[in-house]
Amino acid sequence: MDGLGRRLRASLRLKRGRGGPPQDNLGEVVKEPERAQEHCLPNFAGGQHFFEYLLVVSLKKKPSGDDYEPTITYQFPKEARRSLGLSALSMVLAPFLTMSCLLFLRETFSFVLTNVDGSRKIGYCRRLLPAGRGPRLPRVYCIISGIGCFGLFSKILDEVEKRHQISMAVIYPFMQGLREAAFPAPGKTVTLKSFIPDSGTEFISLTRPLDSHLEHVDFSSLLRCLSFEQILQIFASAVLERRIIFLAEGLSTLSQCIHAAAALLYPFSWAHTYIPVVPESLLATVCCPTPFMVGVQMRFRQEVMESPMEEVLLVNLCEGTFLMSVGDEKDILPPKLQEDILESLGQEIKGSQTSEQINEHVSGPFVQFFVKTVGHYASYIKREANGQGHFQERAFYKALTSKANRRFVKKFVKTQLFSLFIQEAEKSKNPPAGYFQQKILEYEERKKQKKPKEKTLK
Repeated sequence: MDGLGRRLRASLRLKRGRGGPPQDNLGEVVKEPERAQEHCLPNFAGGQHFFEYLLVVSLKKKPSGDDYEPTITYQFPKEARRSLGLSALSMVLAPFLTMSCLLFLRETFSFVLTNVDGSRKIGYCRRLLPAGRGPRLPRVYCIISGIGCFGLFSKILDEVEKRHQISMAVIYPFMQGLREAAFPAPGKTVTLKSFIPDSGTEFISLTRPLDSHLEHVDFSSLLRCLSFEQILQIFASAVLERRIIFLAEGLSTLSQCIHAAAALLYPFSWAHTYIPVVPESLLATVCCPTPFMVGVQMRFRQEVMESPMEEVLLVNLCEGTFLMSVGDEKDILPPKLQEDILESLGQEIKGSQTSEQINEHVSGPFVQFFVKTVGHYASYIKREANGQGHFQERAFYKALTSKANRRFVKKFVKTQLFSLFIQEAEKSKNPPAGYFQQKILEYEERKKQKKPKEKTLK
């Protein structure tokens, strides 16, 4: 654990470097998992499997008898412990197994593991008290996966929890079937066949959301906790890669709100320190001088407030207020584009809409913001004969006719968010045929249709 702790602390001191690989985003670091066990698995498109391993972590009394320590009581696959340092990972989960957990009967949350190469894995967790009466110690189920899809893994945890209450042995065939199944394409479903004693054979359907860029997000918590204006200010702070802290009582609220805030940056990715739920041992993160986006439980509010922090946006999700701010959050984005976002968000959300429709309603205006400000990026990548591209930064932002938009973009192109995005674009001969590119094409088509009408009016 000492080695893991050193790597966690060292990650907070890594320097930021524009144009290079992301180095200061290591909120929580573990050794890159060895893949010795994957040779027996089918090779699916993209090399994606549902998960890498499952842990059940509980509290057990230390030999001295005066305290508790986290212990792995179940793991799948069995070979995982040797190669993945799971004992150290159980210590990372220790803060979520404190005696204060007895106040919560059941809660689902997540955390992020960032490897030294910048790749990320997500820990999907279910914390609960085992069935029974009287004093009981909390237990955490944790699935580690390289795939971001919170809703889908929440359903998987439901199935794991149900089987664990029957017998540990019942978990194995279910997880083995899941491990051998292909992760479905967007909008597709995979069906697993599973036998449960006294219940018979069950068929479990797992559907991946159609809109894959929002499949790890649920904006409902963010909408419940904050106003549209506050969400817009958080977005503005994130766009300029500032330091943002979320405070909340529940782990689920923290997880969902911080994932939602990061998702608003699409098609860009937050490349700095990112910890949805900060363990007590890592509270010093809030003193870090480099950008971060972290979630802290409300019981640590006083400790956070008394920490020597530089300019930070401190968001109280319980009360829907900003406890600290830089003061210029309302002035970061171009005024007209802010109005457009707020107008779109203000349109009525019907109660019968699905979570996917709500996600699209919230995310859409922010995607349009980037379409209008940087959607012309591909036209300003000049390519050599070998296909290597070179971004023409000055010509890019001078192409914007709005002075307010131009002032914003001149700042935005200096961020690591934009640098990493444009590096990938320089390597690709054609713009990626994804959701963002689709919205760019739709926007350009609307502009073409608008011009003939303007000429006719003249």
